[in-house]
Amino acid sequence: MKQDIDDPRNSIFAIMWDCHGLEAVARVPNSADTTFALLKGEKPPELPNIEHWKLRARYNSQRHYEIYVITAQPGIDVEDIRSMFEASPQTAADTIRRIGQCYHSDRADKKQAVIV
Repeated sequence: MKQDIDDPRNSIFAIMWDCHGLEAVARVPNSADTTFALLKGEKPPELPNIEHWKLRARYNSQRHYEIYVITAQPGIDVEDIRSMFEASPQTAADTIRRIGQCYHSDRADKKQAVIV
């Protein structure tokens, strides 16, 4: 099923990163597209497996994973988000924290720093 990236219903993304950078970004399909695909007998668009991401984050806590869900402006796609992380990872993370909804965070706490 072809998705129109300019459709505001198709601008929800799940994003996961850790202390080493962006690890995953996936578009969250519109529930109406899933319903209509099933009614037509077609394969519905796949949802990102966020529970798998969370499990990975919990068992690799030393990497300080963060998982967020954001709603972007229409026209933004997965590659735009990847480019944003490549250009300025800290700014990208700060922006997503500000506009997104946190699903999981093991963000490193500055108070936990070991001073020698």
